[in-house]
Amino acid sequence: MRKLWYGGTIYTMERENETVEAVLVEADRISAVGSYEELVKQADELYNLNGATMYPGFVDSHLHIIYQGQKLTRLNLSMATTTDEMLGMIREAAKNTPKNQWLFGEGWNENNFPDNRIPTIQELDAIRKEPILLTRICHHVVLGNTAALSAGGYDESSASPFGGEIGRDADGKLNGLLYEQAANPVTEAILKEGEAYVDELTNTLDLAIKDMLSYGLTGGHTEDMSYFGNYKNPLTAYQRVVGMKQHFRVNLLRHQSVFEEMMEDNIIYNDSFIQLGAMKIFVDGALGCSTAALSNPYADQPNNKGLLIQSDDELERLVKLARTHNESVAVHIIGDAGAEQLLTILEKYPLTNGKRDRLIHACLLREDLVERMKKLRVVIDIQPAFVPSDFPWVIDRLGENRLEWAYAWKKLLEHGFMCAAGTDAPVEDINPIATIYAAVERKKPYESHDGYLPGEKLTRFQAVQLYTLGSAQAICKEHEQGLIKPGYLADFSIFDRDLFEGTSEEMLAAKAVKTVVAGRIVYELATDLDL
Repeated sequence: MRKLWYGGTIYTMERENETVEAVLVEADRISAVGSYEELVKQADELYNLNGATMYPGFVDSHLHIIYQGQKLTRLNLSMATTTDEMLGMIREAAKNTPKNQWLFGEGWNENNFPDNRIPTIQELDAIRKEPILLTRICHHVVLGNTAALSAGGYDESSASPFGGEIGRDADGKLNGLLYEQAANPVTEAILKEGEAYVDELTNTLDLAIKDMLSYGLTGGHTEDMSYFGNYKNPLTAYQRVVGMKQHFRVNLLRHQSVFEEMMEDNIIYNDSFIQLGAMKIFVDGALGCSTAALSNPYADQPNNKGLLIQSDDELERLVKLARTHNESVAVHIIGDAGAEQLLTILEKYPLTNGKRDRLIHACLLREDLVERMKKLRVVIDIQPAFVPSDFPWVIDRLGENRLEWAYAWKKLLEHGFMCAAGTDAPVEDINPIATIYAAVERKKPYESHDGYLPGEKLTRFQAVQLYTLGSAQAICKEHEQGLIKPGYLADFSIFDRDLFEGTSEEMLAAKAVKTVVAGRIVYELATDLDL
């Protein structure tokens, strides 16, 4: 059956302002683009856009889909604006949490509190004797009560592991905070096995993907393989939700801790809905919790340069392992010291197979590092929504003298780098429109100033292309994804308005009216209009 899409504005996203009148789809591919009069003779079915605007399918280039699903079902602390409000939300949740279950909370951010005060372990113990585990918005720090820390084997005599830190108060006592690798013993103590657990993951994943489809997202590059027990648990969930429904495209990054096992088990997918991606490596932490690795100390913490999660030898071992299997790496780097450590290794083991390594976040760089990056086959996964989230407090953390290469999305594009847009969800809002707004305006909606570091603002075309062609380039699929062009996959994001017209605030009101994957409508906005 050949389907003709017409009757609205259709952007190819190959060149700015380039539109076509109609798109002919056969099976899961675009067979032709052109005029309605020319193509209607070849069509078996007609799909009238009724004035809506169609783009190539939007793909979030970096997120954690199962965590995003958990965010939708667990206590959401991201809206707390004071310590007392956060504690009140935990108290209410505790009333409805059975005593034989952990109480989980997501998304707290002390930078939103007037005094920046994080609840203490004593305050959590007063709420509940049973385990409480609260994940910071960046997912690089957790806060637990005594029961949660004890489940991970922690007591007052415990020493911090390499690449992590156990938080302590002024008297040297445990304060409930666990940074980076120090959180692993606690999270690993949570039961993550059995068919009931896999069913729970499946339901959580299904909820998350349905939510993403409702925002016009046709796919995502996600990292979920190492946080839910054996990698086969989340992989089974993906097989059940995506493999069977084939309504969404996922590229599964393989965490450094499970990569070799997955290779030895010869896990292979040959379809275009579930693809195995690069080895995911964490090099440093996050700026919000001051664990991103900096070459010079934090401006507001002169004795702290953050944390390198990997030793030089271990990072080299991991990159060599990926290369042994002819694979690229996707590496979390936020601070300039983390970027420098990684580049030194990549320069020793450059890709020669046509693939591209992925630099994820790259929030703080230096000009010398950028020049080195130009000589490597890399794509940069950026998160424009980090700007309104991190400013203005990040200015005090970094200092004015380091801002030239902080969150420098425009300069990276001008230097010729391929860049893709993601949200790092559940860290940021999954809605791609919020990310596009952040890339264009570099501030929270309706703020009156000109944006943070306004010289780095992107055009709307650049911002949208990060979600289309950019995400395709990140996985070397730009020959078949990310454009509306003959031969390309028939994945479309269709909105109720033109994202390139009107004010930025008007653009924020845009809603996805249809999401199309492989030529099939997989989401449709409930409406009285026959779109």
